[in-house]
Amino acid sequence: MILRERYMNRIRPFIGSDLIKVMTGMRRSGKSVMLELIREELLSNGVSAEHCITINFEDMRNSHLCKAQVLHDEILRRTAKMDGKVYLFFDEIQEVDGWEKCVNSFRVEMDCDIYITGSNAKLLSGELATYLGGRYVEFVIYPFSFEEFIQLYRTVFPDATPAQCFQKYLTAGGMPYLSNLHFEAEPCRQYLTDLFNSVQLKDIVRRGKIRDVDLLERIVAYVMSNIGTTFSATSLVKYFKSEQRVVSAETVLNYIKYCTEAYLFYQVKRQDLQGKQILSTNEKYYIADHGIREAVYGGNMRDINLILENIVYLELLRRGYQVTVGKVGDKEVDFVCGKQDQKLYVQVTYLLASEDTVQREFGAFDGIRDNFPKYVVSMDEIDRSRDGIKHCNIRDFLLMNAWY
Repeated sequence: MILRERYMNRIRPFIGSDLIKVMTGMRRSGKSVMLELIREELLSNGVSAEHCITINFEDMRNSHLCKAQVLHDEILRRTAKMDGKVYLFFDEIQEVDGWEKCVNSFRVEMDCDIYITGSNAKLLSGELATYLGGRYVEFVIYPFSFEEFIQLYRTVFPDATPAQCFQKYLTAGGMPYLSNLHFEAEPCRQYLTDLFNSVQLKDIVRRGKIRDVDLLERIVAYVMSNIGTTFSATSLVKYFKSEQRVVSAETVLNYIKYCTEAYLFYQVKRQDLQGKQILSTNEKYYIADHGIREAVYGGNMRDINLILENIVYLELLRRGYQVTVGKVGDKEVDFVCGKQDQKLYVQVTYLLASEDTVQREFGAFDGIRDNFPKYVVSMDEIDRSRDGIKHCNIRDFLLMNAWY
């Protein structure tokens, strides 16, 4: 297993506390492994194995436990004769009907430390907020970063250089299971396609009670082909009208919302940096794993500019930044990133191949007068930094410990 230290460093302060640790994220992004990593750390610190109870609710052998009362009674039965703190690990908890009441009941009745995972953002809305208000902490688990991917890739190809790893990362993406397939192109494509179909069916169609699956597939294909490109629901409606499909903007927005709730896509709002306001139109969307895009839609190398943006955006999220697209007059900054009192501006391009490109990318920061770090990130190997703006090769940028 890859020891996902960035996540573990954030989770450790809460281990042993009565706050419920909630890990969310796209299906197969590594949430179950995070539970195992936490469990292993507990065991290494002297917690006995019998005090750690792990249940995966997508395992058919546990299907009888998918009702809150049954699960409640089973856990009380297993822990009845235990002394001291009990550690409960519930994987894909959303499969349990009424799980919120059950989990809250454990917290009240027992001396326990609870960890749960789920594949839908709505996990933390509605009843959970009512029952657990302020008594949980959430960690979003993303597919592997480039740094983690290098570790994974070298388990199969020990002598691979960072450049070779990055070339593979551009098309394969960061889903953890790929190393089991030895990164062979066709098995990886099949796995990622099946994973995408599973997310679409279980986490979007079924949970969203979507009837027009054909329309959903068309919307998903459109968003995939336009990742990192600003567009509106109205532009999608016009696109479908040109294909003789009548659809309302509200339906389009609802279907995209179901996709973001399943962590397939991430929405990035635009911010007017001069007026300090969030703009309500023309958001951008990025996909949780660009390897899925290559498997299902194709063209990652053709659209490499967009893929590089997607990779940088997900890395910013992994490191805990709040990200918007910045608008300064008629210019746009790809990413305006904030975290506590830190701020960061990032412009992403494929290559600084001409002076016009250099002027455009570095010129995006012209209207920004503060002294926070500003980066232009590209595939270029030669440092083109100028006027206090840092230029960085994308591999180096992704592997930096900090950006200030």
